[in-house]
Order: sequence, then structure tokens, then C-alpha cells
Amino acid sequence: MKDFLGYKLFELDGYTLDVFKLISLLLFLVAIFILIIILKRIIYRSKSLDTAKKFAINKLTRYILLVLAFIVGVRILGFKLSVLLAGSAALMVGLGFGLQNLFNDFISGIILLLDGTLKVDDVIEVNGIIYKVQEINFRTTTVIGRDENYVILPNSTLTGNRIINWTHGKISSRFSISIGVDYSTDVPLLMQLLKEIAARHEKVLKNPEPFVRFEDYGDSSLLFSVYFYTEELFRVENIKSEIRVEIFHALKERGINIPFPQRDIHIKS
Repeated sequence: MKDFLGYKLFELDGYTLDVFKLISLLLFLVAIFILIIILKRIIYRSKSLDTAKKFAINKLTRYILLVLAFIVGVRILGFKLSVLLAGSAALMVGLGFGLQNLFNDFISGIILLLDGTLKVDDVIEVNGIIYKVQEINFRTTTVIGRDENYVILPNSTLTGNRIINWTHGKISSRFSISIGVDYSTDVPLLMQLLKEIAARHEKVLKNPEPFVRFEDYGDSSLLFSVYFYTEELFRVENIKSEIRVEIFHALKERGINIPFPQRDIHIKS
């Protein structure tokens, strides 16, 4: 057995890789892999943490264990880490200049996981486009758009630009639907009607309740907006569409007209 474990698999310039070192490395990696699985299960069983925090803690724990595994693994193989770092210093400097953006993304990923301002399942707006955060990785963040298209965003994009987080601090937000009606419309009746239609929708919150504003006098119509709160932030456009349909039918039943711009053309002979 001793002869088997001491069997030399590789030898070069005074370095020797034997069976004992290889088996030790494999057992160590298996132990790290099992530890990662156990910690993940412990973290996700916690009832005091929400899903986003569980994800962040699990990711950070995994990265720390992988870094430690690399350092210990190098030592198990018999390499001196200080010698490797000294020998590769010049190479690392050159790579550093060429991979600045990559390192920036890595640091940004750590910031996102630690900061907590952006979490999994958050609904965000980037450059005018709405996304839902699916996964935050070390270098990139995976998001999904309303068209069911997956987008991979560099983490530096999220930390270095203005991002609107619709779910930061709370899960509901306020939205509005605007409409213009004829000048002969009964204003109090219309405002009550709009409020009731919005309140009837199953995905509109009852508290805070919807409300209506008389926004302005338009060129050919009276302008109103109905405001409502919902937790369905990612699919709110579907809710708006359904409420608009209900408003259209209600106005049509009551003979309330939605005017369109008219222009008089005078032709000189």
C-alpha cells in the first residue's frame, strides 16, 4: 500500500506528483463539493431569510469555499503559492491591463450580492426596458424581459448606470391609465366610474385604493387618469390592457364619447 501511494505519476525539475497527492486532492475536492451542498440546504431551509437573501448568501459562501479550495488544493499538490505568485507577477500585470472590464464585472458582482439593493425576483428598468432578475452571478446577471427573452447583463452595467428598481423596499407600485372624454361628460360620474372599474380588477390592491385625477383641459377632450396599486409589477401591462377594455365598454354603454382631434381645412380657390 505504501509503495502504491508513493508511486510517482509525474516528475519535472524536482517536482514530483505521486498517487498519494492525487488521491488527497480528489478526496479534498469531494469534501468541498459535499460541504457546498450541505450549506446550500441549510441556507435555503432558513425561515428568517427571504429567497433573495438566501441566494446571495449561498453564492458568496460558494465563492469563498472555491477560493479556499484552490489555495489548499495547490498546497496539497506540493506547490508553494508564494513562488507561483512571484513567478506569475509580470503575467498578472499584463493580464490586469487587458482584463480591466472583466475584473470590474467581478467586483460589481460582489457589490450586488453584498449590497442587497438588487436581488433575485426584483423587477428593474434598464435603459427604458423592464426586466425581472433571474440570477446574479459573479460576473453577469441574468434577467428576463416581458417578451420572455433572456438577457445577460454585465454586473458593471448594473452598478455603473441608473437603474430603476420597481420592487425595492416593497412589492407593490402605483400605475396609471389616462383617458380623454368629451367636454359634455358628467365629470363626477366619470371619475366614480373609472375608480370602480379599476377597483374591480382582481389584481388591483384594495388598500391603497384606486383614485382618479382630473388632469387637464385638452384641445378636444377632458383629460383624466385613474391610478391603482398592484403587486403584479412584471405583468402590469396586461392589467392595464384589461382595465382599458372594461373602461371602453363602460363608456360605450353610457354614451360617453372619446373624442379624436379634428382639424378644419380651408381651401382657397
